[in-house]
Amino acid sequence: MRKALIFLAVLYATLLPAILKAQSNAITPDHVYMNNIKSVKLNQAGDPLSLPMVTLGSGEKLELSFDDLDNDVKDYYYTFVLCNADWSLAQVNQLEYLRGFSEQRIQTYRLSSIAFQKYTHYSVTLPGSNSFPTRAGNYILKVYLESDTTQLAFTRRLLVVDNRAGITGYIQQPVNPKLFRTHQKVNFEVNMGALNIPNPFDQVKVVILQNGRWDNAISNLRPQFINGNVIKYNTEMDCVFPGGKEWRWIDLRSFRLQTERVKHTEYHRNSTDVYAQPDVERADKIYQFIKDINGKYYLATLDDYDPNFEGDYATVHFQFLSPEPYAQYNMYIFGEVTNYECNDANKMTYNPATRAYECSLFLKQGYYNYIYGLVDQHDPAGKFDTSLTEGDSWETENNYTILLYYRGLGARYDELVSTLTLNSILNRK
Repeated sequence: MRKALIFLAVLYATLLPAILKAQSNAITPDHVYMNNIKSVKLNQAGDPLSLPMVTLGSGEKLELSFDDLDNDVKDYYYTFVLCNADWSLAQVNQLEYLRGFSEQRIQTYRLSSIAFQKYTHYSVTLPGSNSFPTRAGNYILKVYLESDTTQLAFTRRLLVVDNRAGITGYIQQPVNPKLFRTHQKVNFEVNMGALNIPNPFDQVKVVILQNGRWDNAISNLRPQFINGNVIKYNTEMDCVFPGGKEWRWIDLRSFRLQTERVKHTEYHRNSTDVYAQPDVERADKIYQFIKDINGKYYLATLDDYDPNFEGDYATVHFQFLSPEPYAQYNMYIFGEVTNYECNDANKMTYNPATRAYECSLFLKQGYYNYIYGLVDQHDPAGKFDTSLTEGDSWETENNYTILLYYRGLGARYDELVSTLTLNSILNRK
């Protein structure tokens, strides 16, 4: 009997990494799997434009909300999955990083009332008292049906930080003359404090986000200089981002009024079509400051309605004028509104009759930022690029969030031990 138990233990330890890797590959962060799910928001309580990040043991809360267009009541559950800095699944049992129940049912919901588009609005405050993370790090929030994780509705990234180190930094123009007028460079150094780091090249990892985006995050950075517990990351070609331009916008807080950047609206018996003002290429245009929300969106109405369950939906039609199509490129409309993804839902189609790229999105009342970009049809990585459609400028206002990860000796996952957000205008040197 004892030999059998030893054999099973060895077998489990051998197979666990492969099992975890397979599970990790099956999870795509920040992705909606069901077509009936719309308007997913996960943010700090009271701030719809914030990163979904809380401090370990602080009592800080996140708000999760979404709509189900099936307009019925379903049993949605959620759970947390611990990941490493690169979002691979951590080889740690859930009992080691989650206290309370492994899954929780979302019990707060409300049927829509006055909207043409009927839906059910769900919401929950995270972490709850009956299920919460006990370790700092990256988490994937999984929401699924009927307590069945194979019926995945959507996923969202979630960050839990344990402030055990410090980061200081600033933004500057790159010295490289090719990048001087178009890019922004993040300079920073970290103080690891009392953390044990005999091998900082393997134990310390840094990720930099521009406006909360993970699709163009910079990682795998090598320190330029190490002095005791202070590590500097200031090499000339590292930590450099294209500045981009201020995000385009459309105000959809009212379908009754002709709000900003709405060309006209068509009203039907049970639906609404909104036509946005056509957009044009601005890569060769001089930079112009516009107060934006850095690619985010928030739900709101101008008619004193509650946007959660009284806000309506409309089919919003976008146009990007172009004398001819971009050869060998696909165009996408992009932002938090599209989950920062490039897929068939937000792919634009070139219409020779109107000489414009066109795309329609089904959106709830609110205020939206977006941009246009291209993906090379022959690029296996499918890198999203805005240099031809939007252009880049050093003056652009952007937020940069530095995430510092630490892996202790013998540890099996990466802890998030410090964060810092810098603004390219307020923290410019």
